[in-house]
Order: sequence, then structure tokens, then C-alpha cells
Amino acid sequence: MSGWQSARLVRRTDLTATGRSLTFAVPRWPGHLAGQHVDVRLTADDGYQAVRSYSLAGPARDGTIELGVEAVPRGEVSPYLADALPLGAQVEVKGPLGGWFVWRPESREPVLLIAGGSGIVPLMAMLRQRQSAQTDTAFTLVYSVRDPEQVWYRAELDRDKTVRTRYVYTRRAPKGEDRPAGRITPQDLDGLLPTEQTRCYVCGPTGFVEHVADLLITAGYPADHIRTERFG
Repeated sequence: MSGWQSARLVRRTDLTATGRSLTFAVPRWPGHLAGQHVDVRLTADDGYQAVRSYSLAGPARDGTIELGVEAVPRGEVSPYLADALPLGAQVEVKGPLGGWFVWRPESREPVLLIAGGSGIVPLMAMLRQRQSAQTDTAFTLVYSVRDPEQVWYRAELDRDKTVRTRYVYTRRAPKGEDRPAGRITPQDLDGLLPTEQTRCYVCGPTGFVEHVADLLITAGYPADHIRTERFG
């Protein structure tokens, strides 16, 4: 883990009405594992500082890192990062951080990813790392969102036909969707992957993560094969 480094915003991409992909140039970035995160530090003109943690959304490329940021209403930092930080502006980052919620390409066990809302970000890093490494490790993604407009990285997810992806809509399902809108249920996890070898990664709001972890254990997934990351 490195200390604080200067990071320059070079690209901002809209993912949803409130979700953004932010790419920062960090020339001395040491590299990271899929699933790790960074701390971002902002310093105001009067010296006031604020620090927040954000997940890395993919492998480092050409001295850049990508973060996923949800603009939280009345938030102190996320709305500024998501929409107001000018291109070319500098912030500070520290990382990579975290060694538990990670996936390595040399791992051969099947992988089950379960995301709630913006919790897709570190799981997206795993999906992208898998593709970059050109491994055939079996991956399945269950992605829970309120409605179709809240899906992050939709086009990219739909393009990757080597990953089985199942969307769960909790508030409003699209026309033609057989599953009615509602919270994720045991039926949403039926027939996904062998439970005795599968590694599970769950990320999302605290209540969502606790609910899904309970479902996985009830379904027979070993507790020591379930790794969770939560926020909120």
C-alpha cells in the first residue's frame, strides 16, 4: 500500500442519472487486485479535508485508474466528485486498499457475483480482470437494481456472453419481464453454480448484503466461501 498520491481527473462517463465512472491519471500507481478500493481525499481552499472510500472498477491501464461514484443526495463528497470536479482537477488517492474482497485470475473455482445497485463496481473489476486474463473460469452475476434505468455498465454487461447475468428488479421491472418486481429471493439463486466449490462475492447496501448472505447460507453455500463488502 502506498501513501497519498496526486490523481488528475481525465474522464467522466455517465452510467445512470446519478452514477458516474471517473478515470484518474495516477502516474506512480503500483497496480491493484480486482475488488480493492482507494481512499480519495479532497482539500478545500480553507484547508478543510474530506476522505471517502471508492471501489476500483477495473484493472489499471496506462497509468490510470477508474472509480465508480454514486452521487448521494445531500452527500458532502460524492455529488462534487460525480458532477462538479472539473476535468483536469487534482485530488489525492491512497491505495490500493483491502485484501479480503479480491479475486485473482489464477483462481479456478466458479464465481458467483451478487450486486446491489452501485455495489456492482468492485464486481465489475472482477469481470473485467477475468476478460483481460482470458480465463474460462465460470462466472455468474446476479444484479439487483430498483428499475432498468439503474443498471450500471449495462451495455458492457450485455456484450459479455461468457458470463451468465441475471437482473433482479426490486421496484419496477421492464415490460416482458417474467419475474415481478421485488426483493431478491431464494428462487433468484436457484440453479446458478455448484455450491461446494463456488466462491461468492456480495456487494451493496448493508441490508441487502446481510439478506443475500443469509440466502446463500440457507442455499448451502459454505460460509467461508462468502465474501461481503457493504456500504451505507
